[in-house]
Amino acid sequence: MEKQEFQKLADDCLERVTARLEDLDPDEVDFTTADGVVTIEFPDGVRFVLNRQSAAHQMWFAAGARAWHYDRAPAGTWSCDKDGHELYARISEVISEKVGRTVEV
Repeated sequence: MEKQEFQKLADDCLERVTARLEDLDPDEVDFTTADGVVTIEFPDGVRFVLNRQSAAHQMWFAAGARAWHYDRAPAGTWSCDKDGHELYARISEVISEKVGRTVEV
C-alpha cells in the first residue's frame, strides 16, 4: 500500500471514531485528537488511545493494559494482526464495557 493511500485510510478511520464519540455525553466519555492520535478519556482518569502507525501501515488501539495492532484487510476493514477481529467492533466493545451500556463506533 502506498503511503498516501494508507494516510487517507487511517485518517478516515480516526474521523469515523471521533464522529461517533461526538455523539456521547462528555461527562461519560471525552476525547482529544492530535496528529494521528485519538485519546479517549473517562471521568475516572482511564484513557484509551487509537493511533496510526505509518511506518507499519497499521492502526494501533490500547485500552487499559490491553493493546492491539490492525492491518487493512482486503474486505476494506481494519483487522487484528493476531486473531482477525475488527477494529470498530473492539472499540465499541471496550467503550461499552467501560460505560456500562452499548456504544457503537
